[in-house]
Amino acid sequence: MRLLFLGDMVGKTGRTAVWERLPGLVSDLKLDFVIVNGENAAGGFGITEDIFLETINAGADVVTTGNHVWDQKEAVVFCERHDQFLRPANYPAGTPGRGSGLYYARNGARVLVANIMGRVFMHPELDDPFKSAEAILDACPLKEQADAIVFDFHAEATSEKQCFGHFVDGRASFVIGTHTHVPTADAQILNGGTAYMSDAGMCGDYDSSLGMDKEEPLNRFISKMPKGRFEAASGPATICGVGVEISDATGLAEKIAPLRLGPRLAETIPDFWR
Repeated sequence: MRLLFLGDMVGKTGRTAVWERLPGLVSDLKLDFVIVNGENAAGGFGITEDIFLETINAGADVVTTGNHVWDQKEAVVFCERHDQFLRPANYPAGTPGRGSGLYYARNGARVLVANIMGRVFMHPELDDPFKSAEAILDACPLKEQADAIVFDFHAEATSEKQCFGHFVDGRASFVIGTHTHVPTADAQILNGGTAYMSDAGMCGDYDSSLGMDKEEPLNRFISKMPKGRFEAASGPATICGVGVEISDATGLAEKIAPLRLGPRLAETIPDFWR
């Protein structure tokens, strides 16, 4: 199975680039399943229902989120209407929406996607992400109820992301880190067969500070005083993500490589999809 994950869409330039490029990627690369993190798609802060639907229409099978999931108030309502929209699974019981779901890929495979948020330097009040993942895996084990299992681990600390990858190694197909908006150079297959990368990067303007216009962050570092609001950068976007080949027989990863398309970073497409 060919699976593509695209990192956090940031602002109008990021989401527009995804909408324009994703249909062609699905067709040209013969992708079976696509996941897009959309938590910064609305001006850098959250996601609206219209943006979510447009991303699905462009070819995404699931849209994941993270700590900005509730920045747009409408998300509390529309998250209940769409099975393809995920918020972090380790929010407390009773939180609107869902944190995981079982979906069908274009090749007929059953894909379990789970969205988990880390706690280190972020939200210590959340439920334990490791116990939350354990419960999800117990309910839907690989190659029993699911042909592939993917975790979007939205976290600040790379150490927490790496430990999470080792925790589910051999029990999940793919663990991809999100949140820090900078693609890492550690795409690998762990010892148990789980594909792993610490951060997918973002789909946005890299002439920026993590996708936000660089003037205000720079001002705050220098003056220690806010001068205005953070605004999403509006320059040409680079799409960043990662491609994974998953074995139909075992549900474990066979290949992993980054994908980057756009003007700012060196472009690359996984060799095994060329």
